Formats: sequence, C-alpha cells, structure tokens
Amino acid sequence: MTDNNVKLLLPLLLVYLSRSKTITAAASSSSSPPPPPSSPYLFASTFAADYSHMLSSFKIFIYNTTDPSSPPRFASPAQSLFYDCLLRSPFVTLSADDAHLFFVPFSSATSLSNRALARLVTSLKSSLPYWNRTLGSDHFYLSCHGLAFSSDRGLLELKKNSIQVSCFPANRFIPHKDVTLVPRAESSPGESVTARVSREYLAYARFGAVKNTGLLDGLRKDEEFLVESQPSDEVTWRTKMGSSELCLFEYGEGDFTGLSEAMRFGCVPTVITNRPMNDLPLIDVLSWREIGAFVGKDPERLRTALGDVAREGRKMDRMRRLGAQASRHLSWNEAPQPLDAFHMVMYQLWIRRHTTRYVRRPELAP
Repeated sequence: MTDNNVKLLLPLLLVYLSRSKTITAAASSSSSPPPPPSSPYLFASTFAADYSHMLSSFKIFIYNTTDPSSPPRFASPAQSLFYDCLLRSPFVTLSADDAHLFFVPFSSATSLSNRALARLVTSLKSSLPYWNRTLGSDHFYLSCHGLAFSSDRGLLELKKNSIQVSCFPANRFIPHKDVTLVPRAESSPGESVTARVSREYLAYARFGAVKNTGLLDGLRKDEEFLVESQPSDEVTWRTKMGSSELCLFEYGEGDFTGLSEAMRFGCVPTVITNRPMNDLPLIDVLSWREIGAFVGKDPERLRTALGDVAREGRKMDRMRRLGAQASRHLSWNEAPQPLDAFHMVMYQLWIRRHTTRYVRRPELAP
C-alpha cells in the first residue's frame, strides 16, 4: 500500500472511530461513576493511527517450505482463507532483512509427526540466520490442533516462542503470544442491522451452537427460548437472530461461526462457559465485556442468568450498538477489505512484532 493510500485511509479510520465514540461531558463530582464505554475498542484513542502504521510498514517474510505444486492444507476454512489472503497481500516481502515477522507454512489438516516438524525447524535454523537470532520468537505458523510437547530443541522453540495462529476455541494455546482466527461465517458479509421489528424470544440457540444436552433440554421447556434441532437456511436463522435478545454459544463444544452474524443483527452474543476465556478472537483489540455476555453452565441457574442479562435494557442497547460496530472486524472477504477479519488478525500479529532477542550463552569447554 502506498503512502498516499495510507494518508487517504487514516481520515476514514478516524471518522469511523468518531462515530463509535460519543463525547461525554466530565462529571462534576469526582465520586461520580465513569460514563459507560462508547467504543468497542480497548484502546480507541490509538487504534486508528497504529492500524494505519501497520498498513504502511508491516512486512512478513514467508519461508519456502512447501512444494508449489502441493500447497499446504489446513483444518478450517478460516485458516485456508487467511493463508490465501496473506500470499496475495502487500505485507509479504522477498527481503528477509526487511521483515518484522517470519511465516513458517506447513500443512495442518492432519497433524505432522514430531520428526517431520523437527526436520523443518532444523532446516530453517541451518539455512538462514533469522530463527537463531530470536530462537523463533519473531516467527508464526498456522495450527488448529496446536503442537504437542517434545524434547527436541527446535520443536520446543517453535512451541514456546513462535506465535501460533489458532482456530477458535484454541487448543494448546499460550495466551501471552498466540492468536486465534475469527471463525468464518457461512454467509456473505453485509451491513450491520440492529433495528428489529419485535423481540419475540429471550434467547436463540442456533443448531450446533450449544451441544450440551442437559442445557438444551432445559431451554426447550421454556417458550421464551428458541432452540433449533436441525439446521435452518440463511434467511431463516437471520430472522431468528433478529427476533431474539440473546444468541447463545457454548464455549469448548459449540459452533461459533454465527458469532459475527449475531453481532451484526443485534442479537447479543452470550457465551456459556465455566472457565476463563483467554483465546477470544481479537482479544487485544475488542472489549468483549462490553459486546457480549458470559454466563455459567449450571442448567438450574441458566434461565435466571439469561433473564438477568436481558433485563438490563440500557446496557443491552449499548451492547447491541457496540457489537454491530465491531461486527465488521469479524467478517472475512475473499478479497480483503479494510478493517475486516484478515486485517485484524494481521493487526494482532503487528502488535506482537516486538520480540525478545535471546542471547546465546557461550558453551563452556569441558
């Protein structure tokens, strides 16, 4: 991307952010509670400039580890699309000396053996100097299943140091360095729609989004819940989302591909989980506590917890609005668009570009 294009894009980004940020007068009393958030971003004041800096500066070197006639195969549609978009993006550089990060491509549709991965890392370490200067901490790879632990030194460095770009929910995930891909929706992206004719249901559980049979059986007994027992077509499930206050997703087991659609149609995403979540997509960018709700898996208390969420009318309206604003960042496009899911994953890699430079200690002679 040229400098002129970046200069043109920056004002548009600032306008977009300004629309999601209402200027609130300062409270007259120091004891007054802070105003509710008016932006879906964790760091709204710096996001636009930093994103623009990424577009003009970020460079990635891709190792030639695969046969051009047999490209890598991946385990999820989001992985495959991210890989294709990266190859066609202006972020790729042929000059490794100019790169901020290094991409190590290998097939993850089926788990490679430890021996094969060890050979791959060994070849990277012996052929070029870039791995050795950081022990792989400025490298990244795609893997839905994650890497098993191994005693091989190269695999340990790949697992512990390199950035794993995972599917969501993630396996073998290290929160301080790894990234999750936004689940790829089955439908084409579009404009956000938060206005609804009616709110007929308290919550909607799309087919596959909740798989715990105990939870599903309890929800089906209540007429305020819409629980699908079989898949519905796109028009139908969009209508169901638009007529529901909350859209339910079970963390760990459920299908999250409808997450961006729920946000876009004003159905507040509500995650059912009994454990902390440190692998949410775009967790470094979006303030998920202001966009969605999180409730426990106790079947006896689930109905009450969901009712409590929906009763907070003003908060619900704000969550719908912020979710609709953020939904564009969870939309994948065959040809990447500004601020879409591909660019936001790239942005998370960008903010991880500052790596620790490990210094090798000299070996002691016997």
